[in-house]
Amino acid sequence: MDGEENLIQGAARGESSAFGQLYDLYQPRIYRFVLIKVGQREEAEDLTHQVFLNAWQNMKGYKSRGFPFSSWLYRIARNKVIDFYRTKRESISIDRVDPEIFLAPAIQQFSFDKNIEAEGLARAIQELEPNYQDVVIMRFVEDLTVAETAAALKKSQGSVKVIQHRAIKKLKEILKTD
Repeated sequence: MDGEENLIQGAARGESSAFGQLYDLYQPRIYRFVLIKVGQREEAEDLTHQVFLNAWQNMKGYKSRGFPFSSWLYRIARNKVIDFYRTKRESISIDRVDPEIFLAPAIQQFSFDKNIEAEGLARAIQELEPNYQDVVIMRFVEDLTVAETAAALKKSQGSVKVIQHRAIKKLKEILKTD
């Protein structure tokens, strides 16, 4: 964490190499979050690029406020996704979504049965309302803490816990009907 703080301070001073290292560290996670939300690789790549461009342009004004740097990036990413849907107004077919995007890199080598389960879970997550999706993805796909998720979503930790509880309950309902 101390090395990360040095990178953040360097990036805030305008050091592109420091920001480049932060990019390398966080780009896969932000990309996966965006990809799950939009369902199309090309759109996710563009939005991820916009997230990091926005972060670079605003690094001088970044303040930690006791939350990890990733929370700030997830907040930017979430806002970019919201803007994307406001301007695009196009629905994405779940059939076009690769179910493997929902798996963390360390667990992508499941058997066929596990991939079928992941596909069902991916479909169920897509049926959740956006706030539920955000919390489920951040908590269980990206493995963020409640505090990190709360910071990214600008919500209280209690609110995140309630949303998480409701989202899991809703996922169970959806998965029972499939």
